[in-house]
Amino acid sequence: MKRLELFSAIALSFLLATVHATAQDCSAAGTVATSGSASAGGTSASSLGTAGSCQTDGGTSSSVGSGGSATADGGRAMSKTHVNDNSDRLKAQTKSQAVDKGSFSKSRTQTTTNGDTLQSTTRTMSHEPGQKPVKNTTQQKIVLPEQ
Repeated sequence: MKRLELFSAIALSFLLATVHATAQDCSAAGTVATSGSASAGGTSASSLGTAGSCQTDGGTSSSVGSGGSATADGGRAMSKTHVNDNSDRLKAQTKSQAVDKGSFSKSRTQTTTNGDTLQSTTRTMSHEPGQKPVKNTTQQKIVLPEQ
């Protein structure tokens, strides 16, 4: 789990450093990021997503990124990421899941840029047989001011 936290910190630091270096030319700029991890039994799953946008006189440029990982001591684990690009909208989605002897962990992150709106949501869930599921949701949304 510590490795994922380090990866998340490095990814966010890189994104913020990149946006800061180019933000001087932006009339409006913003970043969003969410991440989460879940663990139960011998399973764990994590995901994260970041998005950034910069508005200039020449238009708006945006970026989006997402990733995740999952592991299970003796069961199954999978993680997949998909990115869509439609004109002024970017969308990234990562799903990670691990299952082992009735215990499971899931993490899902959706991150989008849509014109002047940046949004990221991460949902996690873990469950061990005989116990209540543990759920968590983290959301972040920014609307850039109009030029």
